[in-house]
Amino acid sequence: MKAIVVTEQAAGTAGMKLVDRPEPQASINDVVVRVHASGFVPTELTWPSTWTDRLERDRTPSIPGHELAGVVTALGYGTTGLSVGQRVFGLADWYRDGTLAEYVAIEARNLAPLPGDVDFTVGASLPVSGLTAWQGLFQHGRLQAGQSVLAHGAAGAVGSMVTQLAREAGAHVIGSGRAADRQTVLGFGANEFIDLDNDALEDIGKVDLVFDVIGGDVQKRSAELVRAGGTLVTIVGPAEARPSDGLAIDFVVEADRAQLREIVQRVRDGRLRTNIGNVSIFDDAVAALNPTGRRKGNTIIRVRP
Repeated sequence: MKAIVVTEQAAGTAGMKLVDRPEPQASINDVVVRVHASGFVPTELTWPSTWTDRLERDRTPSIPGHELAGVVTALGYGTTGLSVGQRVFGLADWYRDGTLAEYVAIEARNLAPLPGDVDFTVGASLPVSGLTAWQGLFQHGRLQAGQSVLAHGAAGAVGSMVTQLAREAGAHVIGSGRAADRQTVLGFGANEFIDLDNDALEDIGKVDLVFDVIGGDVQKRSAELVRAGGTLVTIVGPAEARPSDGLAIDFVVEADRAQLREIVQRVRDGRLRTNIGNVSIFDDAVAALNPTGRRKGNTIIRVRP
């Protein structure tokens, strides 16, 4: 099968190569999926799991990409809940070969059924951004209706999901970004927009929840805006700053079938819009994953036309 591999961490995305690899086999509780569309998160190439296994042994050349939508072609021993020929989407394990390939072996529990009226490209754009937003807001942030949320990077793949899900939950959302992002952020449902380059972040006052995708100085300043009993949730590693009278939680997104079902249903009924910035065919994937300009939204690779 054709697959994209990486071998050197220092090379980053420039070190990606399209090669031939053996088709994967399904282990216990696995399925093999014929990948139709795959998503890629640029920070993957900085994660230890891309380069080593759980025992810290080198596992290169490794196949990156962890979001997928496709069709089940084989079941491993003991696998239940899915069937051959079923359309699925989901999130592959960080420590296993990923989804930038024609086939992937993946634990069945990491997948959810993909309804027939949802395109594979849309399905592949949902797992990382959708689950990250859902888990940060509701599991870790315990968001309630009537609360206020500061969503950083609200024009991006994760931030736009945070904005939409928080608004649907009845929150007042303040989205941040660059000046050029204003209409995009408001279009995704933010009540207010703050330009991080030109506006004073502190002018927004206190909020119940900060969803941080930036870190650094922005995170430190944002921690001071969390009101008593509120939460700062971050996905960029351990929090460098903590609210004076609240929680700071960092987390890594996890696959969850029930949450994937909730997310895709919201797409089907129009409550949730995807944020796909670029779609490329597989043969052009290496170039697409090495953009010369700023990334906007998800980059999706159509592995099958």
